[in-house]
Amino acid sequence: MARALLSFLTKDEEDLIHEHSIRCLEEQGVLIRSESVLRLLESVGVKADYDRRLAKISEDIVKNAISTAPKEIDLCAREPKNDLRIPVADGPYAAPTGLASYMTDLETGERKNATRADLADFARLSDALDAVDFFWTVVVPMDVPYKSHTVHQLWTSLQNVTKHVQQVEVMDAEDAKTQIELAGLIVGGKEELRERPIFSVVSSPISPMSFEKGLIEAQVELSRAGIPIICMTGAMLGFTSPVTVAGTMNVVNIENLASLVISQAAAEESPFVYSSAAVPVDMESGKIAYSSVETPFLSSGQSQMARRYGLPCMIGGWGLCSGSKPGVDMSFCEVSSSSLETLVGADLISGFGSIDDAKGASLEQLVIDVFTWENWRPFLRNVTVDEQSIAVDVVMEVGQGGTFLSHIHTLMNFREALAVRGKSKRAWEATLSDGMVSEARAIAKKILSQHEVAPLDSRILEQGDAIIRQYEKRCV
Repeated sequence: MARALLSFLTKDEEDLIHEHSIRCLEEQGVLIRSESVLRLLESVGVKADYDRRLAKISEDIVKNAISTAPKEIDLCAREPKNDLRIPVADGPYAAPTGLASYMTDLETGERKNATRADLADFARLSDALDAVDFFWTVVVPMDVPYKSHTVHQLWTSLQNVTKHVQQVEVMDAEDAKTQIELAGLIVGGKEELRERPIFSVVSSPISPMSFEKGLIEAQVELSRAGIPIICMTGAMLGFTSPVTVAGTMNVVNIENLASLVISQAAAEESPFVYSSAAVPVDMESGKIAYSSVETPFLSSGQSQMARRYGLPCMIGGWGLCSGSKPGVDMSFCEVSSSSLETLVGADLISGFGSIDDAKGASLEQLVIDVFTWENWRPFLRNVTVDEQSIAVDVVMEVGQGGTFLSHIHTLMNFREALAVRGKSKRAWEATLSDGMVSEARAIAKKILSQHEVAPLDSRILEQGDAIIRQYEKRCV
């Protein structure tokens, strides 16, 4: 199969990043703000400095972790027809993005605090849109106690989408155990959840090269339960990583390898996804520069390093709106940056529905992003190159100066051979525009009025609500 891919690193450059990552892991180590995780790492041969909370990891330990990590992962769903297996053979699976504290109101367009009802709407709309392959827990519900908002995120999402749920947050080990218990209700128990993990969790190191106590202890619990871990490092060039692309790739690689070792120390063969959302910092404003020129370079290099280790990979990937309201608030060059990011060979990307640099979310933006993604996705498809597709017999039959338009081969194969992109919403692709928002709003409202997600059994709902109430009491 032929496929358009953006390659950034040569083999020698991959080797160089790997060598320097190992040197940093062995000589400098990573900061682990958890004594229990340091003890766990020490049990597999890591040199633990408890006074400085450092873990120095040898190359042999890294190699062993790479060897035990699964090379294929099933991201299961409430509905088995929506199960995903990674790595992918063609273009990546895509999802919404963000961790928004506010929404734009679907009726008025005004900004408001996000609630569980908003998250439920995002989940149901994502369930209905075919181009959404899995679901991120997009917003932080502000109508629940802060310490329990993560379990509400997961529980609300699982009730309103039949696709795989990727939980963006987990706070500590107790939180992780509660999330595992909630998901286990739906599939029949913890062992059943291990066989069919219907959710995964983004577990982000704190760049540069440190792991926060609550989050890393949660990662250990999740790995032991067979829940896939997505190590989405958030290194920022010039701020939390070196200003050079190569220097940031090294930091990202160090953090991913260390996180992998922790997951495999917790449970060999626990599913792990190499990941990064590394971007530059805007040197003028101090903001995150998601659509920078360097972003696709970073994504491509990180994807190559994941493939080097045989690990599935996730990157940021796709997102058209950095403005404070729905639309396409980007220039041609910025759109090109987002587009190039999808050509790097990653297995998973996120990017739909975010506004205001992921601080806000919009159902209209979800519809807009999904449509543009559907029009872009054909660029990522596989193209068959074999004896049949070369069609030498057809070439010889038509001969010099002939036409292939009337040949039966064209009639039989044009639908499969040619990608036909949607024309009805071509105006939606205008940059620096919000002209498509009213139509996107109408589409979102219509889908939400018509699409129904099969409810969970009432007994499961009661048990889940009871688990959350007990968790909230323990959090006080």
